[in-house]
Parts: sequence; structure tokens; C-alpha cells
Amino acid sequence: MKLVDEAEIQVIAGNGGNGCVGFRREKFIPLGGPDGGDGGDGGDVWLQADENLNTLVDFRHQKQFRAQRGENGMGQQRYGKGGDDHTIVVPIGTVVTNVDTDEVIGDLTRHGDRLLVAKGGKGGLGNMHFKSSTNRTPRRALPGLEGEQRTLRMELKLLADVGLLGFPNAGKSTFVRAVSAATPKVADYPFTTLYPNLGVVSVEPGRSFVIADIPGLIEGAADGAGLGSLFLRHVQRTRLLLHLVDLAPMEGGVEVPPAEQVRAIENELRKYDPAMLEKPRWLVLNKADLLFEDEARERAAEVVAALGWTQPWFLVSAIGRDRTWPIMLEVQSFFDRQKEEALEAASEQAHLERDRADASMGTADDVG
Repeated sequence: MKLVDEAEIQVIAGNGGNGCVGFRREKFIPLGGPDGGDGGDGGDVWLQADENLNTLVDFRHQKQFRAQRGENGMGQQRYGKGGDDHTIVVPIGTVVTNVDTDEVIGDLTRHGDRLLVAKGGKGGLGNMHFKSSTNRTPRRALPGLEGEQRTLRMELKLLADVGLLGFPNAGKSTFVRAVSAATPKVADYPFTTLYPNLGVVSVEPGRSFVIADIPGLIEGAADGAGLGSLFLRHVQRTRLLLHLVDLAPMEGGVEVPPAEQVRAIENELRKYDPAMLEKPRWLVLNKADLLFEDEARERAAEVVAALGWTQPWFLVSAIGRDRTWPIMLEVQSFFDRQKEEALEAASEQAHLERDRADASMGTADDVG
């Protein structure tokens, strides 16, 4: 299914029910007094993340979502029934923004996460609330309040562990095919990838990660050029970037230096979100099969030297699946180290908080 990663919808919460003006009418009780009940509250509108969805395509046709209105109050102090809430199911990774204020309301990153996007109106008070010693027959009741209305922009940011960067036709889709069961389109012309593809890399039972094939970037992507500008958001959540580079790229019959392509992509990342350059980024020099082995190694060394590259780099042939799997093992080891470091940091933080609590108790005892 083609990925639709942006949609705009209108949400309308239910209005509150009106309060009732009523009086007790019973035999032998001529002055029963006011007994009008309150109106029910209007229903709320919620968003809920569901792991079974992976696109916002459903919102291309249905644009408006409305919760139920609260019922009006009734006599004999009967309250109106509250309106039913309306829950909108969205994919995990959906970022919700209020269009009118450009404020991010929430980010649904886990299955089952819920976000209140429009609050229902409060039900109006019935006349039984307005009786007093000076006003024994109040004929006043309050109308229900209107529910909130908002126009929301929803953006889907894929939750992938590894994101692939590179110019069109650098071999990203071929690389994903080589290391996972995903089957993105592969062809010998640029922009064969028109929307992101996800693949699961399973190193062994219980050890796996998700890799995302992003459409190729070109110069000016951050400003809207090409297709990649639509999908740069998808690499913002990744923990590791693999920067694929064609070792012998040709454009109109003229060879384009690989180092220049790397710098061009770095410039687009910097313009779109400077924090993305702080992410771990490994260099993968692809299409080594197009050159003699010694020539490929020599050219790879020249590219690394020209860039002054300090992070890990690899020389591969994705189409031949040559030396691609060792990269996946390195990636899994990288994530394992991250997990261990996070657990150690959490343990140290827990010890510090426990020590502070003990010190605080000791100080209180000394004062006592």
C-alpha cells in the first residue's frame, strides 16, 4: 500500500445538553419546588495509536469527526445522558498539530497511546440549582456549552531504528532487499522509491531492528526539491543513519565525486534539522562490484580521506549481497551497547535518588 504520511482533519466535540426548567408536580404537594435536572456533558474526541495501521490514507476521504451531543436535562431532577466519545484510530508515530496555532498537541509513539484533541462541552445547570430563600420558583436554567472544534494536521513519522540516506539510485532499496525480507522496487533509473519502505532485520531470535528505505535526496531537498523533502521527517526518529554512496556515480555521462554527494546530503540535513547531523551516521560505499577489487578499495580510501570521515565506514556490493550482513551485525551490536548504557544510566540514577532520600531522612532525624 502506498504510504500517505500527512493529513488534515477537523474534529468537533459534542455540545453539552441544556439544563431543564421544571417543577415538582405531585398530588397533595402543591408547592413541590424546582426539580429541573442538568444537561449531560458532550462527548470528547480522542486519537488512539494502533500498531496495525501504517498509513493516514483513510483520512483522504473522511475529513470531519464529531462526538455525540449531551442530552438535555429533564424534570424530577433527572440528568441528561452524556454524549459518547469519538475515538479516531491512527498509526503509531503520528504527530498531531493544531493548524490554527501551529502548536504540537501530542506525539503517539506507542500502541494504545491516547490523546484528547477536542473536549466536549459542559452540560447546562437545571433550575433546581438556582432556588434560594428569596427565589423559590426559579425559571432559569443554563444552556450547555459548545464543544471544542479544531483543525488538526497529522504527520506520520516512521518508527525505524535505522534510516538510509543517499542520492537517488545509490542502491538503498537494493541494500534493504539484501538484509531484510522487504521487497522495495528496484530499477536502473533514479527515484524508483516513491515512498518509504520498512524492513525488519532479524539477527537472531529476540534480536532484531527496523530499517527504513527513504526516497533519494537531491540538493535543495530541505527547500522542497525532489521527493526526499517529503520524507526527511522519517529519519528524525532513527537511532542510526546509514549513508549510502555510489562509489562510481555517473550523471549525464560525467562522474560525480562521491565526497561531493556526501557533503550535499549533509547540507540538506543541516538545513532541515541540525540535530540530525548529531546522530550516529555510518558511511556505506556501495556498488563495489562495478570496479576491480583493488580499484574499489583505493577509491573508497580516497573518499574517506577527502571527507575526513571518523565514524565507521564499509565497502559493499548490495546487489551481490557482498559484505552487507556484517554491517547488520555491527548495527545490532551498536544497539545492544546503547541498551546496556541506558540500563546502567538508569541504575546509577536510581542509586543517586536512593542516596538523596536516605540523606534527607538522616537530616530530618538529626533535626528531630
